[in-house]
Amino acid sequence: MGAAVRRSEDRRFVTGRGRYVADVVDPAHGHAVVVRSAAAHARLARLDTAAARRAPGVLAVLTVADLGELGSPIPIRIGPLPGFDRYLQWPLARDRVRYVGEPLALVVAEDRHAAEDAAERVSVDYEPLEAVVDPHDAAADRVLIHEASGTNIATRYRVSRGDPDAAFASAAYTRRETFRCQRHSGVPLETRGLVATWDATLEKLTVLGATKVTFFNRRALARMLRLDEASIELIEVDVGGSFGVRGEFYPEDLLIPLAAIKLGRPVKWIEDRRESFLATNHSRQIECELEIAARADGTVLGLRGRLLADMGAYVRTNGGVVPAKAAQFLPGPYRIPHFACEVQAVITNKTPVGTYRGPGRFEANFFRERLLDLMASDLGLDPADVRLRNLITPAELPWTIGTLVPYEASGAYDGGDYAAALRRALEASDYARLAKDNGRLVDGKRRGIGIGCFVESSGAGPAETARIVVRGPGRVELYSGCASSGQGHETVLAQILADELAIPFEWITVLHGSTSFVAEGWGTYHSRAVVVGGSAVAAAAAALKSQLVALAAKRAGLDEAALECRGGDVYRRDGVGERPVLTLATSAPVEAVGKFTTTALTYTYGAHVAHVAVDPETGATDVLRFVTVEDVGRAINPALVHGQALGSAVQGLSGAFLEELVYDDTGQLLTGTLADYALPTAADFPSIESITLEDAPSTSNPLGAKGAGEGGIVATGAAAANAVAAALAGTGVVVRELPLSARNLARWMADAQR
Repeated sequence: MGAAVRRSEDRRFVTGRGRYVADVVDPAHGHAVVVRSAAAHARLARLDTAAARRAPGVLAVLTVADLGELGSPIPIRIGPLPGFDRYLQWPLARDRVRYVGEPLALVVAEDRHAAEDAAERVSVDYEPLEAVVDPHDAAADRVLIHEASGTNIATRYRVSRGDPDAAFASAAYTRRETFRCQRHSGVPLETRGLVATWDATLEKLTVLGATKVTFFNRRALARMLRLDEASIELIEVDVGGSFGVRGEFYPEDLLIPLAAIKLGRPVKWIEDRRESFLATNHSRQIECELEIAARADGTVLGLRGRLLADMGAYVRTNGGVVPAKAAQFLPGPYRIPHFACEVQAVITNKTPVGTYRGPGRFEANFFRERLLDLMASDLGLDPADVRLRNLITPAELPWTIGTLVPYEASGAYDGGDYAAALRRALEASDYARLAKDNGRLVDGKRRGIGIGCFVESSGAGPAETARIVVRGPGRVELYSGCASSGQGHETVLAQILADELAIPFEWITVLHGSTSFVAEGWGTYHSRAVVVGGSAVAAAAAALKSQLVALAAKRAGLDEAALECRGGDVYRRDGVGERPVLTLATSAPVEAVGKFTTTALTYTYGAHVAHVAVDPETGATDVLRFVTVEDVGRAINPALVHGQALGSAVQGLSGAFLEELVYDDTGQLLTGTLADYALPTAADFPSIESITLEDAPSTSNPLGAKGAGEGGIVATGAAAANAVAAALAGTGVVVRELPLSARNLARWMADAQR
């Protein structure tokens, strides 16, 4: 642990031996295509599948009528905000469609082309209803999207700590602004896909293509199919990216297994890119009215926020995390004793929302950090000094944040030195020198440097499981309940086990992602795989050593207290005899299970600094340099942490400058292809420096680790927006929204000159 061990899984990837869902090929497969709504909001007057059923090669066409007693809404996995249960999605539309892309039917044919041709023959008559696209219009309840609920407001609540009203009443300075973060989402290289197989003889259902939260998805699928959980196995193959959007339970996660059961043959489904934009979870779209109260020297006294979150047409399995965490992290890493936030989440006729890397944090950091810069400008203070004045100090940690999420207990930031991380970022970026050029033209472009500070939760419980099986000499298998989508779990979990057992790294094979590997697992989200999953590995190693000592004691007729396990072998503690009493290799087969349970989150923290050059004519922005600093407690593999930081920073900068899911007034998605939805190339953000700190190891897990997958993204929008705002200082432009696209910047500059 602590070594930059080369990723063991990379050999199969770079040699083309990775096995993705599309690589699972069998002549017996039926191929599925989902018929999706072309209307954003309409009553279903008629759904005629007769022509599709007669089409060549068609094996089955499923509609909501074919679900029968299996018809039920998809349950919430996490983030059950009050009222959300009224807006759950059924696997197939019933009497009404509520977004473009909503599943209407499933066509299964002998091959993909036949299925696509047959899907075109499904005839749908819509009775159009007015589409509600703007969240403010949704909140007005003029047009109801779910009539039975009586409102488009899915949830509304208020959280607070201290006495914000008193803080504002006594403040020398206040300012209120409204900020907006645009709708965008993760765009994995590999779209979603599933292969389902039903063995009628064994009454066994096997589904390939699951990821992220396989055990929850198995429970949900078993409940919906009226099957016993033990009769279902969900298997993860290699995954070409997840970022929080893949692996949740979607309508297809029921439809494809159901089709396989009904047909008695394997059924395969692969989402095309247009489908992915329409059907896979969107995220991020939140508006925030934010007020700050401070003394004249920039000491923040209070913060009040009002969040309006667009949830799309339905509440999906984890959508509640987005607004809830945005509210929770609005105060950030600062000493803000008085805080209140009103949260309102509304339903619109757009693709439903779920989590996307750093859910709620990316948005909250942008809102707060932008307002801090505006305050610093008003008071004539340096933005860095304002932050250093207000950051929570090591002596004040742990810092109780209060009960800011309805479905969570009160939390507390753990140890760290937030100011030290910011100073490191300022030094690495040469902030003091470059800030002198803010707003100046250099080589025809306006220069600016901006800061974003953050604190980020990670390591969510409740538990994780690991199982170790010793097969023989040099053959140790490690099974984990975590899932992997490219983070390097096979390497880092093997590193942990190698140290815990003091055996060679090369002896260990890590297997993950199947519900048959361990009795219970919770999966991979909230940067928990190392914190919780790795700690479970340590627990399993301890259990294995205890078993080996017990086995050796029994064989040698000795007391267990007289023995100890070193290097996987058992020796006498008194040193009598040089040879081990029992060796790991000769004790095979032997296995042990470990479980790590936790209720405490870990908190990483850090700062981002962006240095940009904005073309005053076109609005095009060059990111000259971007520096990320994050304290991860303990880096089990520094190379993996570094890679995660770089990748997430690029993803965040892409969200800050390029990506946006745009709808027209009728609810049609206008950016539903890669020709319309901008993604970065390798040349767009070439100069990123990532600095990893290990100054504050976690005390809540045996590894001292904190999450490392999301800290690189959570403050990118904040730092980028502040840098662009600094570059445009003196032009009259006030940056209040993302993305910072060339089109938006050019428009803002033109408007400011009028």
